[in-house]
Amino acid sequence: MTRSLRLTSLPVLFLALVLTAPGCGTDDQAGWDDPDVAEIGTIPPRGSAWVVLNGDTVVAEVADTPEAREEGLMHRTEIPDGTGMLFVFDDEDTRQFWMRNTYVPLDIAFLNREQEIVDIQQMEPETEEFTESAAPAMFALEVRAGWFEEQGIEPGTPVEIIFGRR
Repeated sequence: MTRSLRLTSLPVLFLALVLTAPGCGTDDQAGWDDPDVAEIGTIPPRGSAWVVLNGDTVVAEVADTPEAREEGLMHRTEIPDGTGMLFVFDDEDTRQFWMRNTYVPLDIAFLNREQEIVDIQQMEPETEEFTESAAPAMFALEVRAGWFEEQGIEPGTPVEIIFGRR
């Protein structure tokens, strides 16, 4: 049983809420500091993102610093369905990941700048062997092993990333 969220109308709801929120300006995060906006769940919490793929949504922790990317999902004993980690890089390049101190098998999807999946690979727990993207990537999404296949997600799938408050 998959516990992932189905949020296909989320972008429309979010846009409507932000445009009607009191004190909205023209900056990119207008209304995001309004506690009422965050409370009703129209944007992900700080430090996370919603990654929407084929109508399914992964609630992902965001790793956007060298330290957070190095730690990744180390020391986790489970990755619940519908959750994962989104690695964010400053540029598009070939990426390498390993599974040091990572106790659960994972799948990793590499996404290009246009947020399209360019490669999906399986990674075995507790190995220092590198998994390298087959194409340049700006993002990588790790989820529990088998999740992408179960959802029918494969290379070429477009992805929408909705970042939480920064």
